[in-house]
Amino acid sequence: MLRKKPDPEFAKQMLAFDSWRVFRIISEFVDGFETMTDLGPSVSIFGSARMNEDSPLYHQAVDVAYKIAKNGFSIITGGGPGLMEAANKGAQQANGRSCGLSISLPHEKKSNNYIDPGYNLEFRYFFIRKVMFVRYAQGYVFLPGGMGTMDELFEALTLIQTHKIYSFPIYLFGKQYWEGLLEWLKTTVHSHGCIENHDIEHLQVTDDADEIAEGIKRHHEQRDTIENF
Repeated sequence: MLRKKPDPEFAKQMLAFDSWRVFRIISEFVDGFETMTDLGPSVSIFGSARMNEDSPLYHQAVDVAYKIAKNGFSIITGGGPGLMEAANKGAQQANGRSCGLSISLPHEKKSNNYIDPGYNLEFRYFFIRKVMFVRYAQGYVFLPGGMGTMDELFEALTLIQTHKIYSFPIYLFGKQYWEGLLEWLKTTVHSHGCIENHDIEHLQVTDDADEIAEGIKRHHEQRDTIENF
């Protein structure tokens, strides 16, 4: 089959479009860095946007974030509803800083109401948002969630595995929800030689909010640097 010849005019238009896109990307990075540099020690909390106040997990998310914030950490979430909203709510109840990194999605029309106005950021690009999550975090907490939550989890594990960031605590809150995934990683993925034991040793599964809050605090106190990404 003959290949269609490139359209020079189309290529020219794409070059112009992508060149201007670079400026939008730079602008989002600058806005994020300038806003988040004074957050101080922070913890990124992830979880489903689809669980409301009727779910016990919502109230558990409030509790987890509250206890982490009481230890002096700012709370960073994806800025949406559900368990993200709960985590921001817990941060404000503890008088801690509450940051939301929202992004335009079909089922998330606006940021939740528990984000501090000065730390309410909206991103066009997922990859920039991901940098902000990890750049300022001294720990990650994953509440039950779907594709987006899993994406952030494996992104963090990959960055640690490849030594692109320093190792930090990664807590999976909710044993019933997460233990099946951890078992699959251990018995299937590891048995095929696709990962090493130490690749999943970073994961800690618990139902104890105090364990998470104290574990992150202890790890931070033992660190002699804030550089992460």
